[in-house]
Amino acid sequence: LHAEDVPLAGLAERFGTPLYVYSRATLERHIASIDGAFEGTPHLTCYSVKANACGAILRLFARKGLGADIVSGGELFRALRAGFPAGRIVYSGVGKTSEEIEYALDAGILMFNVESESELRAIDHIAGSKGLLAPVSFRINPDVDPKTHPYISTGLKKNKFGIPHGEALRLYGEAMRLPHVEPMGIDAHIGSQLTEVGPFREAAEKLAGLIADIRKIGVDLRFVDIGGGLGIRYNEETPPEPAEWAGTIVPVFRETGLILITEPGRSMVGNAGVLLARVLYVKKNIDKTFVVTDAGMNDLARP
Repeated sequence: LHAEDVPLAGLAERFGTPLYVYSRATLERHIASIDGAFEGTPHLTCYSVKANACGAILRLFARKGLGADIVSGGELFRALRAGFPAGRIVYSGVGKTSEEIEYALDAGILMFNVESESELRAIDHIAGSKGLLAPVSFRINPDVDPKTHPYISTGLKKNKFGIPHGEALRLYGEAMRLPHVEPMGIDAHIGSQLTEVGPFREAAEKLAGLIADIRKIGVDLRFVDIGGGLGIRYNEETPPEPAEWAGTIVPVFRETGLILITEPGRSMVGNAGVLLARVLYVKKNIDKTFVVTDAGMNDLARP
């Protein structure tokens, strides 16, 4: 059993087990495939750090020119330490604390993806206390069924994520009136492990219509963030290739002139590594035989 041309048994002997082994060649191939699918379109691929925050992986992605999508102050720390420029970091997530907002403002991140009116006001207040102008984007909940597992669906109106589509114009107007925030983008992320492009297209079309309305009230948008969620194969799934994903999204936004941000995570790292474990004991009872290893759920969570 090998990773690339390296025998895994040799790595286990050298480094001990349990041991994570990642394939750099696979990671680089995914960068070329996913980021390269948007070549020719002004874009920024922001790797979703929550998918795998291993420092070596983050450093590789930073060196390759990707941005980072984060959901916590800890992920911001890891991203900055790995070499991602703050100006290529977007901050998502519904539960940003005051301390995390302050940290991100001091770092000078690209923008906050705002998830609620109360969060908007908190960012304005904290930015004001520091004499700063906070760049913000609103995460819109487009009420699109991603046709994935309900626990990883994020774009339906019953989900906790984002701002209802019908509230968007009012909140962009509110952001223009607040003195310490600058609305500069619009965002949507409808879920993870999507295996067809239809939901991506539906979400993109809803955002495109909203962009036109937002511009009518005088908001100078610069970015449209379509999130991530491209599925990978576990068993019999047949997820779309990155080129098909890009081909679905790019034409919808081409006429807007906005810079397109994507946030791939699972599709970048999901099949790029292995967990090596060593068999310790074989345990038998009346009905079953158990193989006991030195790796457990603390190393690889059960689905």
